Amino acid sequence: MRIIELTENTKCNILEDLLKRSPNSYSEYEEKVKQIIDAVRENGDEALFKFTKEFDHFDLNADNIEVTKEEIDEAFKIVGDDMIKVFEHAASNIRSFHEKQLRNTWIETRKDGSILGQRITAIENSGVYVPGGKAAYPSSVLMNIIPAKTAGVPNIIMTTPPNSEGKVNPGTLVSAKIAGVDRIFKAGGAQAIAAMAFGTKSIPKVDKITGPGNIFVALAKKACFGFVSIDSIAGPSEILVLADEYANPRYIAADLLSQAEHDEMASAILITTSRELADKVSKEIDGFVKDLERSSIITKSLDNYGYILVAKDMDDAIEAANSIASEHMEILTKNPFETMTKIKNAGAIFLGEYSSEPLGDYFAGPNHILPTNGTAKFFSPLSVDDFIKKTSIINYSRDALFEVHEEIEKFAKYEGLTAHANSVAVRFE
Repeated sequence: MRIIELTENTKCNILEDLLKRSPNSYSEYEEKVKQIIDAVRENGDEALFKFTKEFDHFDLNADNIEVTKEEIDEAFKIVGDDMIKVFEHAASNIRSFHEKQLRNTWIETRKDGSILGQRITAIENSGVYVPGGKAAYPSSVLMNIIPAKTAGVPNIIMTTPPNSEGKVNPGTLVSAKIAGVDRIFKAGGAQAIAAMAFGTKSIPKVDKITGPGNIFVALAKKACFGFVSIDSIAGPSEILVLADEYANPRYIAADLLSQAEHDEMASAILITTSRELADKVSKEIDGFVKDLERSSIITKSLDNYGYILVAKDMDDAIEAANSIASEHMEILTKNPFETMTKIKNAGAIFLGEYSSEPLGDYFAGPNHILPTNGTAKFFSPLSVDDFIKKTSIINYSRDALFEVHEEIEKFAKYEGLTAHANSVAVRFE
């Protein structure tokens, strides 16, 4: 794994390199995605069935598009009791964490008789997209559905592509049932996003779409935003480890590789103040890669977007970490909690050598759907907040309005909105 000195120039080059992985950089696919969306929007099920035949090689129709109870029961038998217990334990941890995010409606009554407040309500319909094939991750199913369920969303549907025999990954079905999904449909790709965004005869329209997917899914979510809310336009996985000379190089190497194995576009970065540690981590990585199943993917990922950066001091290391704003950040320093106080931008922070990134992927409870490609500077992890609406409440008495009506009228007239001013003024004629 390449080792380079951290300078302002190398930092800028790396940031520019990482941004190339953003779905916003794949404009050549946008026209194809637009054609799919337009077709589904105009022709509904007919287009959805056609694209499923073309891309997934399955004859989808109105009779087989929805996953049945029998198919779910079969999935539970295939997955088996041991794995079901693991899913249930993870779901319990995720649910417990997200329950702490719940907000309450509040009302404030003032002495002048005015009443102000904020009402919290859940969205009515939520749609979850789940990839199929080799990229089927039950953990993401739990992370998408449980916050929505916790928020109180009454209708949660899920779409996921079938294989050529019309089957859906059994782990996907089991985890969805455990999480509390209401209905599951066999549809994938940009066509599934369009179906949820606009509705078809078979798939109901939703208010929000969440969940990961390939570049076509990401671009479809981007194109449908505005007609429907989305979680984010997710990019490839990324991890940044911030470490000093006290860190264990073997642990760091293993953690970097845990993200590099996702795909060839994944990013794995170590920033350290110790050249000795950098050399040891590089050697550990070479040793691990030889024995890992996805070694070819890992090698390409590290060649493309893997870096070990050696900083002159921890302040420079932290500044670079904040600039990169990684999806996952591990802090392996002598005092990780002290270091954490200086971190401003990260999707999720893992503190100490026994808080490896996969803990957050599967089990700890915080959501693993995180901002990528530097968007941790202004985006947050998926949460209960993503599935609620905040409505302002305003009630003024005549006396309360009288106290401020002249100021309101002046403000409105200053903006040239005389009808606004008149709306208040008529009440005191």
